[in-house]
Amino acid sequence: MTKYLVSFPAMAMQVPAEDLAAVGEAAREVIREAKAAGVYVFGGGVNGDVAPLMVASDGTVENETYPQTREFDGGFCVLELPSREAAIRWAAKIAQACRCSQELREFGYDPES
Repeated sequence: MTKYLVSFPAMAMQVPAEDLAAVGEAAREVIREAKAAGVYVFGGGVNGDVAPLMVASDGTVENETYPQTREFDGGFCVLELPSREAAIRWAAKIAQACRCSQELREFGYDPES
């Protein structure tokens, strides 16, 4: 089976404050469904309150990040599914729950992962 990343940037979720609780519950319901189906690997949201760090191969740490990922935020989950079509169906469920489009990416196969 293949692992898929389903994600969205924080700015994509344009939900009125009064609807956030309902959106959160709808998203958790889809995740509960994915867990029950045995396809959920892990997920969460990037904590925007904690700055990213750059850790070099020698262990030095700097308060920076790659320029291409400065805006990396939002939510994501990793699902393990039998086909791209199944991944599209799950991404659509998540999009409906979160009320925003989801980006779907396929992980390359690694027998060690």
